Amino acid sequence: MSNPATVHLPPLPYPEDALAPHISSDTVALHYGKHHAGYVSNVNRLVAGTPREGTPLEDLIVTATGGLFNNAAQVWNHTFYWRSMHPEGGGEPSGALRAAIEGSFGSVDGFWKKFSDAACGHFGSGWVWLTAVGDDLEVMATANADLPQRHDRAPLLTIDVWEHAYYLDYRNARPAYVERWIENLVNWEFAAANLAAL
Repeated sequence: MSNPATVHLPPLPYPEDALAPHISSDTVALHYGKHHAGYVSNVNRLVAGTPREGTPLEDLIVTATGGLFNNAAQVWNHTFYWRSMHPEGGGEPSGALRAAIEGSFGSVDGFWKKFSDAACGHFGSGWVWLTAVGDDLEVMATANADLPQRHDRAPLLTIDVWEHAYYLDYRNARPAYVERWIENLVNWEFAAANLAAL
């Protein structure tokens, strides 16, 4: 009997059309159903019949290298990205998260300026994160599949700046995607829960 698949494609936390009009159902269907699902398939293919088969995804993203790391990290990153958004997102953080943001960036607006600048200015494909390191919060950009755990930081929130995340809806206007994401989709409750779990 073969081992169970190492990773599975988790369900979206909302219907495919729930993020519209900011992110269309066509984008979500392609991004989730093709890209995210493709990374899941690749991980399972790469570990099949090896000692890594059945290894938890959280272990793969900190120990794997090469193609296995790239695909495992992209499974993790995309799962985290979907949860970083909410159909009724946007607005302002509150409580301990707001206090931490103000303590590290001076204000919520100061944080958003740094986050937006990093997301709009990131060269090529990658991710921009709100992370925790010790008692401080930082904005961190990573290239390709890289993620904060490989740099001793705890992720709280992320935006995907690979072109497949926005090109159908915004073409090459990444700043418009970033602005709409910040104003309408950011899931503060998810970020707050991640901070509280540290």
